[in-house]
Parts: sequence; C-alpha cells; structure tokens
Amino acid sequence: MTHDHRFVVIGAGPGGLQLSYFLQRAGADYVTLEREAAPGGFFRHYPRHRRLISLNKVHTGEKDREIQLRWDWNSLLNDGPELAFPSYSQEYFPHADDLVRYLADFQRVHGLRVRYSTPVLRVERYGESRFAVHTGDAVYHADCVIVATGWGGAYVPDIPGIELATGYEDAPVSGEGYAGQRVLILGKGNSAFETAQALLPYASVIHLASPNPLRLTWDSKHPGHVRGMYGALLDSYWFKTLHAVLECTVDRIWRADGAYRAEITYTLADGERAVLDYDAVLRCTGFTMDTGLFDESCRPELAPNGRIPAIRPDFQSANIDGLYFAGTLMQARDFKRASSAFIDGFRYNLRTLAALLCERYDGVPLPSRELPADAGLLTEHVLGRVNHSSALWTQFEYLSDAYVIGPAVRHYEDLPEDYAVSRFAGEDLLLTVTLRWGRRDHPDVFAIRRHPTPERADECAFLHPVVRVWRRGEQVAERHLLEDLQARWQDPERHAAPLRSFLSAHLPDR
Repeated sequence: MTHDHRFVVIGAGPGGLQLSYFLQRAGADYVTLEREAAPGGFFRHYPRHRRLISLNKVHTGEKDREIQLRWDWNSLLNDGPELAFPSYSQEYFPHADDLVRYLADFQRVHGLRVRYSTPVLRVERYGESRFAVHTGDAVYHADCVIVATGWGGAYVPDIPGIELATGYEDAPVSGEGYAGQRVLILGKGNSAFETAQALLPYASVIHLASPNPLRLTWDSKHPGHVRGMYGALLDSYWFKTLHAVLECTVDRIWRADGAYRAEITYTLADGERAVLDYDAVLRCTGFTMDTGLFDESCRPELAPNGRIPAIRPDFQSANIDGLYFAGTLMQARDFKRASSAFIDGFRYNLRTLAALLCERYDGVPLPSRELPADAGLLTEHVLGRVNHSSALWTQFEYLSDAYVIGPAVRHYEDLPEDYAVSRFAGEDLLLTVTLRWGRRDHPDVFAIRRHPTPERADECAFLHPVVRVWRRGEQVAERHLLEDLQARWQDPERHAAPLRSFLSAHLPDR
C-alpha cells in the first residue's frame, strides 16, 4: 500500500505528539507513525527507577496558565485546560507512569492522526525533494519528514571489556542485590546518580567514573546536568563513607579471581594510573540516536558528540533538505544550555517549527503583528513579553522575540535567535529580546556579589532580559536589564527607563 502526505512525523513520544497537535490545528496534511501500540514508549521503560527529574510545581500562586507553564515541565502545549499535567500528578518529581498516561490522553482527546504498531524500517529520498518512508506493509510518500524518535538506544563507550558491564537498561531497580558489594558505575550523569542513589544504603563502595569533572545543575543552569535531588551521594563522598566520584578514563575492564578489575587513568592527577577491584560494573553512559532507519540517500550528519543530529537554525538537518528533527533530537544548537532536550523546552521549539513548516510547504505566512515604531510603546511591549512569556523563560539564551524595525515594527515571537538574525540579515534594523543568565564561573553560586544598579546590569548573575540590536546581520549594540528576585521586570527606574533610553537611541528618527 502507498500513501501520500505533505508531512510524515516519525515517533509518537511527547515530541511527535506536540508537533502533531500543531500541524493538526493548522489544518496540515500529516500522519504520525509510531512503532509501539501506544505513545510514549521511552517513558514506559525510563527512567529505570520511575521518578522523573522534570519539575511539576502545582502550587505557584499564579492564575495565568502561561506563567504556570514556567514551572510545569511536563505539559504539552494545547488549548484544553483539562490536559495540564498537574491534573495527573501532585508530586514535585512525578512518576513516569503518570506521564505515559497523560500522553495517551493527549493523543486521544485531540484525535491526533497517529498510526500505532507501525514501525518505520527505512527512510529514503528520491527525485528532487520527495521522501519514501517504508513500514512493514506500506510506503508513505512525503514532501517533508520530521523525525521525533527520541533516543534509539544506549550509548556504549569504546572500552575494552565494556561487554562485561551491566547496562542501565538492564540494571536491577532494587539495590538490595548489591548489599556489601564494591560497585563501579560508568558515567556521572543523572542516570548514573539515579542508579547510585538506589545502591546507597546497600553497597559497601560506589565509584562513579568518567573523564570529565561532575557538572551540577546549579552551576551550569542546565537541567540535564546532575540535579540536587542526588545530593546524598555527594554528601557521602565528602563525609568519607567510602563512596567516590572519580575523574578518570576507564582504560579496560576484565575478570580475574572472581571479581572485575578496572584499569583507570586519572585525568586530574598528572596521569596517575591504578587498577581497582569491584564486584559489579554498571554502565550508565546515556543514550544515542538510532541512525539505522536512514538510507544512504538521506543519512543526516551528526553533531560533534556523535549522538544527535546536526541541525540548521530552523531545526532542519544540516545536510538533508526537507528532513527535520523534533523533540529531544532538536537540541544540538543549544546543547547543554537551554532545555531543547526536554519537554518544557522543545514544546516551544515545536510550536515554532510547525509555523515554519506551514510557511514553507503550505504558504502560510509566519505569524507576526505590527507595532508602532515608538520607544515608549515598544518598551511596554518588550517588558510585557519578558514578564509573561513561558517560552522565553524556559528557552533562555536560545529562543527570542524579533522586532524588525521599519516605518512600523514587525514583531515575531519565539524564534531561535540565530534563526532570526539569519532570516532578517537583510534588514537595516533588528532587535532580538531574550532572557539570559550571567557568567557561570562563580566560585560559590550561593554567595554571588551583586551590583543592583542599571548601569551594571550586564554583570547580573541571574536570569534577566537582554536586548540586542542588529544591522544587516551584524550586532551593533546590547542592553541588559537588571535581574529581579521575583522575575518581575517592571520597575520604572530600574527597567523601563533604561530600556526606553536604549530604544530611543537606536530607533530611526521620525
């Protein structure tokens, strides 16, 4: 059987469902193919210990749904108030099964066109710009393919003897089986700490090992780095309870005398080497994209880490025209910075992607609105956006509002800043507005000295608005606005006046 559509979406996880929602709302011709019998297959298996690290802050004191979304990291964007994730769980770190249940309801309530039990075997490109997506009993032809398959499997590092390690995907959930054992965990990300946390009451020794120093989320501001909820293991390290976090390469693993041996080279100790004995070795080194479904005619380039696709500013494959990526696979351009790897970030990317797809393939103009080219009114508008938008809040330093300045101002919401600069590079004057953190190299992130005067706003350490001025693709000016404890950038003297003065200096004379 053959089918023909404008868009084929591969995968019905949260990314595929979110994009399907926006395409359906736009009246686009699409179909979504899912290999499993229900949505959200990844979350049926992971995280292994079933506790999400995505926040579910139910009680915010805010009535505005847009503001609530800043701390609701699991909801998909939609017009149905009953489909807000806090209706499914009241827990701050919710159970993964609640997310699976939510995703199934999201697809059902909105009647999204998902074909389940339809595994994609091969994607090929033919002719000038067409794709053929092969499943077991059908071929789906499309002008555009959007891959939302999420992680395809475990990332297995190239270490001699790595096959002796038990993978995260197979590790026992209960730590009781490791009572009294010495355990080596390969990796120092959240899956490694999640696993170590379960072993903490039982194992005699736990070592977490990777070449690079531990990255904590309160230092990096990135939610994918190690979270504070795993602080017990770090406490035990500094309290000398035999557990440790090692900066080292694991050079090889082998069996000897009924135990596992690991030869390591310390990366922060002038190349010191050691051989350590363990009763168990666990591999918790993260996941990687499955590239096996791509024919040679459309094999995408990968980002430098080799685990995710390289993409252009519009989320399109770096080397294959018409091939796009959605969900966690669209994180390459803000890697380890904003939240494109997670629902709370990519849901906004996908709203923008849907608009870009409808513009390119269906001729629907990219949504915008016209504003007066007046410094006072523009100041009010910019402050209104940064005080209200959940997209700018969550996708800090990545998504921006773009203001193309002419006789009037044309305003575009939630565009990746590099995309906005590229798209409007021919314009004489462009403003981009983002939220940003300050520098990240403070010796103590809980004792940061601040200088709360508007003239020193560029030294702010916490989240704050930044307005940039571009002329024909080149940045010519930048203005930071002071941080605020409650993230309310509304003060007449600290926020409005400096912004109005900055805009007045750069808007054309009338």
